[in-house]
Amino acid sequence: MPPAIDVHLDTAAPAAAIWAVITDLAGSPDTISGITSLERLDSGSGFAVGTRWRETRVMFGRSATEEMTVVALDPGRSYTTEAVNRGVRYTSQMAVEPTGANTSRLSMHFEAEASGLLNKTLGAVVGRLMVGTTRKMMQQDLVDIAAAATQPPG
Repeated sequence: MPPAIDVHLDTAAPAAAIWAVITDLAGSPDTISGITSLERLDSGSGFAVGTRWRETRVMFGRSATEEMTVVALDPGRSYTTEAVNRGVRYTSQMAVEPTGANTSRLSMHFEAEASGLLNKTLGAVVGRLMVGTTRKMMQQDLVDIAAAATQPPG
């Protein structure tokens, strides 16, 4: 599998504003340009461990849908999601850290772990080819989130 990917962005938005954006599932398709649709799968309306959704993005020129589940949460600071598809477990973490009174650092971590010899072999070859594109997509997500968090209400 490809190596873990980490990206970050320093923003002119307070951590609370960033947190509000990254936990607003219903608003994600309007905020993050890479997300074409999002459907909540659990019966809740908040954001907690166990929150589940189906997210569709355009990746590598094709529509890709993953079911995400929040598996760890540090409210106001970070959350981790997992998705499993075709023998590959994907883990993503979104984190926000205050850097000043009204500034913060937004970070995203992504890694994939394959099970089975065929998946591991394919992942070692194909996965490394996709690192640059995946990193670029993640960085764009952060830019989109920061833009939403710095917009005046209204």
